[in-house]
Amino acid sequence: MLTMIVRGLPRSMTQTSLEGLFAQHGRVYELKMAKDLFSGECKGFAELKMEGHHARAAIAALNGSEHGGAFVRVSLADDKKPRRGR
Repeated sequence: MLTMIVRGLPRSMTQTSLEGLFAQHGRVYELKMAKDLFSGECKGFAELKMEGHHARAAIAALNGSEHGGAFVRVSLADDKKPRRGR
């Protein structure tokens, strides 16, 4: 299972439409979309989990593509543990 980061989403993007976009390349197991607290609109960022080969296919097909007037950037999440400050 791989976690992907999606950046540059348009404010009009919904969870359903984002899941449908990635579901064309395989099953989406988990989706977390950042939404504005008051308006409920997309803040332009989301995390998705898909199986490895499906995730790589989705990245290849969707990274740099245009959706709703915005260019979407899709990449694998960095699985490193967060560093602690001083």
